[in-house]
This record gives sequence, structure tokens and C-alpha cells, in this order.
Amino acid sequence: MEPYIGPMSIANSDILTDEQIAHLVRTFYGRARQDEVIGPIFASAVQDWDHHIAQIADFWSSMLLKTGRYGGRPMRPHLMLNLAPEHFDRWLKLFEATATELFTPEVAAEFIIRARRIADSFEMGIATTQGRVAHPRHSV
Repeated sequence: MEPYIGPMSIANSDILTDEQIAHLVRTFYGRARQDEVIGPIFASAVQDWDHHIAQIADFWSSMLLKTGRYGGRPMRPHLMLNLAPEHFDRWLKLFEATATELFTPEVAAEFIIRARRIADSFEMGIATTQGRVAHPRHSV
């Protein structure tokens, strides 16, 4: 098992820019929309792709660059979808591959650490609303 390395602070640095975040989000969703497993879920859930991509870019900017541009509640829309563990696994596989392709290992790790935590949080939140208990599967 690899030792845990916590997320570094890349806010207020030139390591990552909003433009790079937007490129990651666009690239990822381009792939996700074509994916056999999660593509149909996104197709049924998202009507305005430009708005969705901008909103998710703001989410990641707020998380990594501390811009504060995202003020939504990300769990709520996911509760309405019929998501299963394999959907989160596929989302992570595509997201991690995209981040690894586009960024240095250090910057990709910042996205991946947080994406794994998000997947676990959403899985546990969905399970709770269904009267089940779920445990983290992706994050340390």
C-alpha cells in the first residue's frame, strides 16, 4: 500500500489555471458522453451542456484554486439518478485517465484525490437516502 500523501495547496500558484481546469472538464465530458456505461446517464440528466461544463469547471476551480465561484449543492442532482457503484467506478476511471493525460503527475494527483473523495461521498450519501450503509471504496 502506498503511503498517504494529502492534497497540496495549488491555490494562488501558477501550477494550475482556470483554463486548464476548463480543458479537463471539456475533455472528460467529451469522453463520458460517448461512454457505454455513463454516457446514457449524462444524456438523460444534462440538457444544457455548455451550462453544465461551466458549472463543473467552477466547481473544480473553487475546490482547487479556492476561487469560490461554485455555490451549488452537488449531492442533490445525483440523488435523483439511479447510480450504482459501477457508474462511480467508470466515472473515476475516465476522469483519472483524463487528468493523468493532461497534467503532470502532481497536478493530476490533486484532481484524483478529490475525485475519489467525491465518489465516496456521493456513494455514501445515496446509500443513506436508501436506508443502507456504504463505506468508502475509493479514497484513503
